[in-house]
Amino acid sequence: MSNQSLTNQKVMIDGFWDNNAIFVQFLGMCPTLATSTSPGNALGMGVATTVVLVGSNILIAMIRNFIPGAVRLPAFIVVIATMVTMVDLSMNAFFHDLHKILGIFIPLIVVNCIILGRAEAFASKNTLYFSAIDGLFTGIGFTLALVILGTVREILGSGQLFGMNIFGADFHSALAFILPPGAFLALGFILVGVRLVNKRLESVRAPQTATAAPATEAA
Repeated sequence: MSNQSLTNQKVMIDGFWDNNAIFVQFLGMCPTLATSTSPGNALGMGVATTVVLVGSNILIAMIRNFIPGAVRLPAFIVVIATMVTMVDLSMNAFFHDLHKILGIFIPLIVVNCIILGRAEAFASKNTLYFSAIDGLFTGIGFTLALVILGTVREILGSGQLFGMNIFGADFHSALAFILPPGAFLALGFILVGVRLVNKRLESVRAPQTATAAPATEAA
C-alpha cells in the first residue's frame, strides 16, 4: 500500500478483519492451535504477539531507510528477536504462571510468519504512524481469533469458561476439543461462521458502493 491510498479506517479494518491473520491468511497456525486450549491462554499469547507486532513495526518503520536491501530480512529478524526477548523476559517476571503454560511458543514468536510478513509487506514501506496502527490492529485481529477458538474449545471440551463450570455436572464434554484434532475441528466450524459473516457484510456493502459510484461520476 502507498501512503497516498492509506486511511486509518482502511488499515484498521484490513488488519482486524478483512485480512485477518488466522481467518483469512491462515498464518501462525502453530501457536494458534497449540495455545488456544482456553481463552485465558489464547489471550496471553495474543497480547504477547500484539506487543511484538507493534514494537517491531515501529522500529522497522523508523530504520527502514537505513537498512541495505541485501540484509533487509536478517535485519528484520534481529529487530523482531529483540522485541520477543523483551516480551519473554517481561512475561517471565510479571506473569510467571502464564509464561510457564505458553512455554516455548513465546520465543517462537520470532519465526511467526505474521510478524515477519507485516514487517516486509507493510512496515518497511510505510510511515511509523501507519505501521503502528497496522501492527496494533493485526495483533488485535489475531488475538480475537485466538480467544474465539480458545473459548469454543474450552466450552465444548470441558464445559467451562475461564475455568468456571457453566453447564453443571450433567454436561458431557467432548474432550477431543481440548486435544490437537479438536483444534482443527473447532477452527473449521469457526471459519464457516466467518464466511457467513463476510457474505452478510458484502451484501450490506454492495448497495453502498453502487450508490457511491453514480455520485462520483456526476461529480
